[in-house]
Amino acid sequence: MNQEQALHLLRYGSTPVSNLLFDYYAGIGLNEKEMMMLLHIHRFIEDHHPFPTPGELSERMAITDDECSNLLRTLINNGFLDMHKKEDDNQVMYETFSLEPLFRRIVEAFYRPAEDTRAEADEEGGLYELFEQEFARPLSPMEYETISVWMDQDKYSAELIKAALHESVLSGKLNLRYIDRILFEWYKNGIRTKQEAKTHSEKFRKSTSSTGTASKEKLPHYPNINWLDEP
Repeated sequence: MNQEQALHLLRYGSTPVSNLLFDYYAGIGLNEKEMMMLLHIHRFIEDHHPFPTPGELSERMAITDDECSNLLRTLINNGFLDMHKKEDDNQVMYETFSLEPLFRRIVEAFYRPAEDTRAEADEEGGLYELFEQEFARPLSPMEYETISVWMDQDKYSAELIKAALHESVLSGKLNLRYIDRILFEWYKNGIRTKQEAKTHSEKFRKSTSSTGTASKEKLPHYPNINWLDEP
């Protein structure tokens, strides 16, 4: 390579792309083909060509003009790309693409984990308060630890723990061992949401009320543990 060729390569330039785009594009719902098109549009904009045609994009991608048109329409409809009309110095109208929607969604995804962490902390604090209200006393350190284990290790959701607490209140058996067995039985039966727990409990109560007993033989939903007889 001679000096002129080297100079030509240097003048060819480069297109700066934030690593955030690579780290978060899948998390905001973009696939590889969509992201590659957005990167090409970004390159065109950097080269002062803000409104590339589907044909121009197709020349740089391994898809047809029609596929490019459909992909552009999808990106606009899904809120990743904007089109704007502008006016030049001669009052001639022209159109441009804008990647502002993409950048905003990437930034939102970047900050969302911290917001989710704060929301989880608030929810966890509210859960402890709810237990203290129902128990009509402060929780002991061991009880705090038990509830923390349910969330952090067993991965029970706060809404499911609240539902189990509600079941214990209805049964008149307010203790964490009883609630733990409810959560365990629900987990074994594939119950993960408050609504599923409610439906399951209603079926269980209906089956026991029809026989007038809660014997272990009459509890098909709880084959191993009769937690309704928990002291």
